[in-house]
Amino acid sequence: MSSSFFIKKKENPKFSKKGTNSAVTKRKSDGDPGGNSKGRAKKVNPKYNEEISSDSETESPAVSKKRQSREEPVYEETPQEKKLRLAKLYLDQLREEEDKKAEEESFESDLIAGRLQDEVLEQKGKLQRLIAKDLMTPDPSEIRLLRGHKLPVTCLVISPDDKHIFSAAKDCSIIKWDVESGRKLHTIAGGRKGTEDRHVGHTAHVLCMAISSDGKYLATGDMNKLIMIWEAETCKHLYKFTGHRGPVSGLSFRKGTHDLYSASHDRSVKVWNVDENAYVETLFGHQDVITGLDSLSRERCVSAGGRDRTVRVWKIAEESQLVFHGHEGSIDCIQLINEEHMITGADDGSLSLWSVNKKKPLSTVKQAHGCHGDAGLEQPHWVASVAALQNSDTVASGSHNSKVQLWKCAQGFRGLEPLFSVPVTGFINSLKFSSSGQFLVAGVGQEHRTHLICFHLSLTCLQS
Repeated sequence: MSSSFFIKKKENPKFSKKGTNSAVTKRKSDGDPGGNSKGRAKKVNPKYNEEISSDSETESPAVSKKRQSREEPVYEETPQEKKLRLAKLYLDQLREEEDKKAEEESFESDLIAGRLQDEVLEQKGKLQRLIAKDLMTPDPSEIRLLRGHKLPVTCLVISPDDKHIFSAAKDCSIIKWDVESGRKLHTIAGGRKGTEDRHVGHTAHVLCMAISSDGKYLATGDMNKLIMIWEAETCKHLYKFTGHRGPVSGLSFRKGTHDLYSASHDRSVKVWNVDENAYVETLFGHQDVITGLDSLSRERCVSAGGRDRTVRVWKIAEESQLVFHGHEGSIDCIQLINEEHMITGADDGSLSLWSVNKKKPLSTVKQAHGCHGDAGLEQPHWVASVAALQNSDTVASGSHNSKVQLWKCAQGFRGLEPLFSVPVTGFINSLKFSSSGQFLVAGVGQEHRTHLICFHLSLTCLQS
C-alpha cells in the first residue's frame, strides 16, 4: 500500500517585503516628481497621509518589523523530521483503514450470525417472522385476473424467484405465466383420452403440481395415476413416473433436494428421486384417499387423509409415522408453515393449526368461512384450500363463499385471528403465497377444482 502526502509550507515573513518597498517608492515619487528633495518643498511625514484599507495585504515597515519581533522564528523541517511525520501519517491512515475493515467484518459477521440463527430456528420450526400486522387489504386495482384455461383450474405453483406461475386444469393443460406482465409464456396442451401413447402431456384432469426449490423441475399428477416431470425453464417433458393405483392427488419436492413425494387416492405415499429417474419406496397408513401433501427441508412429509379424518407426519428415514386427530369432517387440504407447524382445512368448515409435537390441534376456528342455507338448515362453507407464508405468522384459506380469508397466527402459534378477506367470485381451489410474500395467487372456478385467480398483497388471480 502506498500513500501520497502534500505539505503546504507557511510563508516566512522575512521574505515578504516586496509590497513594503513598492509603497515606499510610491510615496517618494509622490513627494518629488523629479526625484529631487532639494528646494523649498516641505518634507511630509508619510505616517499621516497614507491611505489604510482593511483589504490591503501590505503593512507599514514599522508594523511589519514589530510583528516579526513578536513571532517566534519558523524553521524548515529537516529531512529526518519530514520522514518521521510522514511515517506517523501513514501509520494513522493504516490504523484508520484497519478499524474500518474490522467494523465492516463485524457487520458482515453479525449478518451471517443472524442468517445462521434464522436457519437454526427454521430447522427447529421456531422461526416466526411477524409480518401479519403490516398486511393491508389490497386495492381492487391490485387484483389481476389471468385467463387461459378452457376448463377449471385445479392447481398452481409459483417459481422460487417469484417470476413465473404454473397452473393446470381439468382441460389437461399446463400454462406457464409471466408474473410481471401477466402473459402466457408457454402452454402444454392436454390430449384426448386414448392418445396416451402418442401425446406428450396429460390426457386426464391434472390434480396437483410441485416445483423444486431450485426451480429446475416441475412435477404434475393426474387422474390417470401418472406423474409427469418437466424442465421448468423450457417446459420440456423429461420423465413419466408410474406406480400409483389411483389418481395422484398430492406432490411435493423436499426443499434443497430433488426428492419428490407423491400422494394418491390409493392411500399411499411414494418417494422418488428425480435426478436418478428412480422410484425409492412406498409408505402406507391412511385409511381413506389422501387429499393433500406437503414437505419442507426435513426428510419427512405431511399428508391429509380425507375421510379418515387424520393428519399424518411421515418420517422417511425412520420409516415411521405420527397420526393426528382433530377435525370432524373430511380433511381436504394441508400446508406446512414451518418445520414444526401446519395448517389444515376440512369440509366441516373448520380451520386448524397444528404442532407436530401435539396430537391435537393447537387452535381450531369453526365455520371459518361462515355458513349458507336456509334458517335452521345452515351448513358451513367448507375449506377447500389453504396456504402459508413459510416461517411467518400469516396463512390464508379459500372456500366457495367467494372470499379469500387472511389469518394471523398468534405468538407461539397458539391461535388464529382473522385479518381481512378479499372478495373473489367462485370456488377457491388452490392458494399459494409467493416466496417474498408480495403476492398471493388463487385458482378459482365455479365448482370444486375449477379455475385460477391471482391477488397482489398485492394479490394475483388465475381463471379459466
